[in-house]
Amino acid sequence: MTILLIEDDPAIARGLQVNLESEGYRVLWANSLKSAFEINHKEKLSLAILDLGLIDGSGFDFLRTVREQGSRLPIIILTAKTDEDSVVEGLQRGANDYMKKPFGNKELLARIKATLREPHLRENQIRWGDLLILVDQRVVRFKDTTVDIQRREFDILLALVEKPDVIINREYLIQQIGKDGEIFDRTIDSHISHLRSRLKKSGVNGIKISSVYGLGYRLEKV
Repeated sequence: MTILLIEDDPAIARGLQVNLESEGYRVLWANSLKSAFEINHKEKLSLAILDLGLIDGSGFDFLRTVREQGSRLPIIILTAKTDEDSVVEGLQRGANDYMKKPFGNKELLARIKATLREPHLRENQIRWGDLLILVDQRVVRFKDTTVDIQRREFDILLALVEKPDVIINREYLIQQIGKDGEIFDRTIDSHISHLRSRLKKSGVNGIKISSVYGLGYRLEKV
């Protein structure tokens, strides 16, 4: 499991990283909001530990943004702020738990394990660049925009984004979307065309679905 540690104090971050990695977690450290957003876009995360006081803004900004994007990534706030209003604000904005500094490593580990045990918090999602697919909700988002997409188009996009930069043949796509009815090659072509139009209409840029003559389709960045 991969944990995003958002903490601007190198000493605290290093100590936490060593502790968590000794428990078998993969830990990615971000010392700013900017780097936190970059890692969140690139990686499939299991949980985030979030400090509120960062060098380029408030941790609340990270919390607000990921929740507005539809992500249910489990987030534990870790902060020196001790007033009740900060605790309440963090929980109201979508944090799953809250710990105050100084803290005990054993307690933090227990809270992480407890949070990860909650099945409704483990959002099945795939992120590729600015494209976010919430698999269980069957929702596609690009940056802050929800993409209007039909059922079979969603299945095709999901199949492509699960194997980006790889040529996916029509037979594989037929298997993915033809479970409840008969699907033909020409139907796939039609769905791909509609999918491209919907992505363009929703302002999705920086990616494209390329046709590879005689082989199939490939999702790639441009």
